[in-house]
Amino acid sequence: MRVVATIALAVALTAVASALGSSGASAPRTVDVKVRDYRIGAPRTLPAGDVVLDVRNEGPDDHELLVVRGEKRLPLRADGITVDEDEIEPRTLVSLEPVAPGSTHTLRLHLAPGRYQLFCNMAGHYLGGMHTSIVVR
Repeated sequence: MRVVATIALAVALTAVASALGSSGASAPRTVDVKVRDYRIGAPRTLPAGDVVLDVRNEGPDDHELLVVRGEKRLPLRADGITVDEDEIEPRTLVSLEPVAPGSTHTLRLHLAPGRYQLFCNMAGHYLGGMHTSIVVR
């Protein structure tokens, strides 16, 4: 009787594992993002879903990385050289505070279809070209 129960349990667990494996759930996609003075290297397009951004600072200075859903041009603060983070806060998915040169940080997020802006908001970096656009499909 125990052998039959053990076999039945093994069959049931195999069926559950198979069903879970075919549910379409997959591991998040890992994307390399490189930040360096006045440049962000990232893919132009990504599939929708969970993503892990491995952000590496390859520049000689500290850099931030903000990910914002929406328009191409972002609003500036009164200083005219940094993005107004209060105004874009409702659309900000993640904000990585300044990180040291040579460091790598992992950011996990879910991307719905649409356009996203990645940028550094250190003084003058956004205006200097340290931003890029990603289209999620």
